[in-house]
Amino acid sequence: MSSTRLGNLLGAALRQQRQRRELSQRQLAGLAEVSQTAVARIERGERSPSIPALERLFAAMDVQLAVAVEPLDAHLDARIDELAAKPIAERIDELGLDEMLDRLPDLPQVLTGGTAALLQGAPVPVDAVEIALRWEDSKRFTAWLEANYGQRWNARWEEFGGVWLEPEEPGEHRWSTRYGEIRATMCDELPETIEVRHGGRDYRVVPLVELELTEPRAADLLRRYRARHRAAQG
Repeated sequence: MSSTRLGNLLGAALRQQRQRRELSQRQLAGLAEVSQTAVARIERGERSPSIPALERLFAAMDVQLAVAVEPLDAHLDARIDELAAKPIAERIDELGLDEMLDRLPDLPQVLTGGTAALLQGAPVPVDAVEIALRWEDSKRFTAWLEANYGQRWNARWEEFGGVWLEPEEPGEHRWSTRYGEIRATMCDELPETIEVRHGGRDYRVVPLVELELTEPRAADLLRRYRARHRAAQG
């Protein structure tokens, strides 16, 4: 937990969940039985919290912390450079984005996360279509998953399957389908969007500035890309 980068990511994730639930730092501290000062320091990345403390804070908001791994920095930088050299249209095709959107039902949804960043020109690694969906459309989304061989990610087994499909059930909002992998951010109201156009098609996406406030992983990758871009120009 000594990494400043990891501390910043954890702090951003905690702040995002707290703000989504319209809780103050004091209210969250009371629910988790920790001090408000501790919450503030974690959110600012100034404190490396213990795993039990993190689990208590997230559990107080009815969510759990999921752990993932990614390539070493040098490999990640090489991947970003590789993507920067690829046309956006080629990256859209590799992701299978258009096919996934064509197959989704007529649900109100917008593109978010790395998918939204990709469509706005950011060379960030994206391995799944990422959408934002309203909770009120959860049942329709579940029916679509059932019809398209959906399997939900099982963090315990580190593979798809063996857990309930429904977004209301605990676990990551991540599914495999016959058209590829899809990840969902469930929300009460869809976020504000902008439209971008590629290959004669319009996409509704969450703006980069909003992604950097609400999506810790996308924000970290964007900051990394910009730092490398500035270094190359300087």
